[in-house]
Amino acid sequence: MKLRTTLSVMAVAAVATLSAACGGTGSSGSGDGTTLTVYSADGLAGWYEPTFKKFTDETGINVNLVEAGSGEVVSRVEKEQSNPQADLLVTLPPFIQRAAQSNLLQPSGADTSGIAEDQVGPDGTFVPIVDNALSFIVNPGANPPPVSWDDLLKPEFKGKLQYSTPGQAGDGTAVLVLLQHLRGKPGALEYLKALQANNVGPSSSTGKLQPKVSNGELLVANGDVQMNLASIKDDGSTFEIFIPAGADGKRTSISLPYVAGVTAGAPHAEDAKKLLAFLISEDIQKTVEPDALGIPVLESLKGSGSTEPNTPMAVLDGVDVWVPDWDAVLADLDADLAEYQKATGS
Repeated sequence: MKLRTTLSVMAVAAVATLSAACGGTGSSGSGDGTTLTVYSADGLAGWYEPTFKKFTDETGINVNLVEAGSGEVVSRVEKEQSNPQADLLVTLPPFIQRAAQSNLLQPSGADTSGIAEDQVGPDGTFVPIVDNALSFIVNPGANPPPVSWDDLLKPEFKGKLQYSTPGQAGDGTAVLVLLQHLRGKPGALEYLKALQANNVGPSSSTGKLQPKVSNGELLVANGDVQMNLASIKDDGSTFEIFIPAGADGKRTSISLPYVAGVTAGAPHAEDAKKLLAFLISEDIQKTVEPDALGIPVLESLKGSGSTEPNTPMAVLDGVDVWVPDWDAVLADLDADLAEYQKATGS
């Protein structure tokens, strides 16, 4: 099975929005130590908190976290090229590949032995830190609950279903890419055009859909395994997680790792490289499943997690998790998104 603030001087305190971080967030130190700035796709704050604190305790290097959507954090780094603010960028594919192709990243020098080679960028320009997979969530009030892709087209979900927008959100982009894999590109567009009858409308953030499903405003939304499990654990969300089945009953998801890269022109590049090495170390990777509710990226630790309910192993039991060629996805992405927008009118 293969499978997304400000931090205080010595400890993690709270989450800040991307907009709140405008104007040079974290590029200067606090106290006696250096302060790194991490721009990250949202979803990992609960794991970052103790992890960054441990890093600070061991190195004296403080960490400032800015969370936003997968595409938004990359866009921010790109806009700041003349005055770089971020030291480490964490986002989902194919946004991390786009960042690399746009020369927004630099070689990390990280020891990536033990991590699947197809997940690591050339010269370690990007490295996965938490493995993950696409999922869907359903409110308990859905009766019967959907189990297949075709179920999502049923009229009872009209105005009660929403998925994050491809091209803006990593999970939303994954929905399009997975459907292309399962149905071919014409079939994916045909399906999404039909699904539009039930879809509430665009959403740039997958995370914002979770409370709407939990409180019944929506019955179904897309998500990802790590983020959805964390919401159940940390927020008391009442939804259930499922992987839609095809007509043959087979359930397939798509690998969606959180991937990190040291930014080009990083104000504290060497310290950012230390943080990246720390995040993929064996000791920290052992905390990924219990604390982040994700899957470790070290092959030696995969499959070692709990199979109790509401764990990654349980959610993905019996599921085929497909790992695409993200470079190939990225090469066609702009054209595919244009066709998607044409087909759905969004």
